[in-house]
Amino acid sequence: MQTDTHPLYLGADIGKDEVVVACSEGSFTPRTIANRRTSLLTFLVSLPPGSSIGMESTGSYHEVFATLAYKKGFRVYLLNPRDARHYAKGVGQRGKTDRVDAQLLARMVAQEHAQLHPWIPPTPEQRQFQRLLKRRAKLSAIRAALGLSLKDLSGFAAERKSLMTTVGRVIERIDERLATLINATQARREAFARLRGIPGVGPVIASGLLAALERLPYPDADAFVAFSGLDPRPDDSGHHRGRRRLSKRGPSELRRLLYLAAMAGARVKVWQPYYERYRAKGLSSTAALVVLARRIARTAWSLYAHKTTFTPERQAMPLT
Repeated sequence: MQTDTHPLYLGADIGKDEVVVACSEGSFTPRTIANRRTSLLTFLVSLPPGSSIGMESTGSYHEVFATLAYKKGFRVYLLNPRDARHYAKGVGQRGKTDRVDAQLLARMVAQEHAQLHPWIPPTPEQRQFQRLLKRRAKLSAIRAALGLSLKDLSGFAAERKSLMTTVGRVIERIDERLATLINATQARREAFARLRGIPGVGPVIASGLLAALERLPYPDADAFVAFSGLDPRPDDSGHHRGRRRLSKRGPSELRRLLYLAAMAGARVKVWQPYYERYRAKGLSSTAALVVLARRIARTAWSLYAHKTTFTPERQAMPLT
C-alpha cells in the first residue's frame, strides 16, 4: 500500500469472512482483507496516525476490526446502515457492491466526520450486559409467539406447556446473570436501585436503562432522549408545519422498554396527570404514552447523572 504521512479517511464494508477497505483520497485501491485479527492488525499498522475509519454496525462482525482500530489510536465511526443507504441515494450512487459500499463509507466519513460521533468501545461487562438484554427480549418475543400459535391447537397442551417452561427457564437464567452483573459493583447496584424507584420501572426496564446510561456519557437529558430515538423530528417548510414523527435513531429495545414503563406509569398517581393532560389536548393514547416515555427517560438520566432518588413531589410540578 502507498505510504501517506497525513491522516486518511477510510470506509470498511464488513462481512463475516472478509473486510473490504477503501480510501476517500484514493491513496490505495480498495482491497479485501480477511476478517481475522492478524490480517486486520497487519493492515492497521500500515495506516498513518490519526486516520479515521467508518464502518456499518453489522451484528458482531465489525467488533474485532473496530476494537483493534480504536486500540491503535484511530478514530472509529460506527455508522447506521439506514443512514448509509440514505447517503448513497443523496450522492447518486447507482449500484451496490462491497467495493462501492466501502468507497461510499469512506466518502461519508471524509465529508461528514464533523457531524458524526466517534465510537467508544463498550467494556466487557457492558457488552455482556447488552447481549443478555437482547437475548432476553428475543426469547420473550418467541415465548409470546409460541403461546399464541399453539393456544387454540387441540392436542398439544403438553407440548405447549413444555416449550413455555423451557423458554421461561432460559429467561430466568438470563435474569440471574443480569443480577450478577448489577451486583458486581456498589455503584451499579445503587444506580439500579435508584432507577427501580421510578414508578412504572420494573427490574427488566431498570436493567435496560442502566445498560444504556452506563454505556455512553450523555451531556444532558435531551441527549439521552435523542439516543433512545424518542425525540420528535420536525418536518417544516415555510408556512407548512408537518407532522412530528419519532426519529427512532437509537436502540429499538430501549424504546420498547421506555414505552412499557409509560404504559405502567400511566396508571399510577405520579404519572397519570401527565398522561391525562396530553390526552385532553387531543393526542392519541400512543402519542401520550410516548410523551410520558420521554419524561421517564429524562427522569432516569437525572437520577443516574446526579445520583439522586426519585421524589414524587418534584414530578408533580405543573407542566410548562
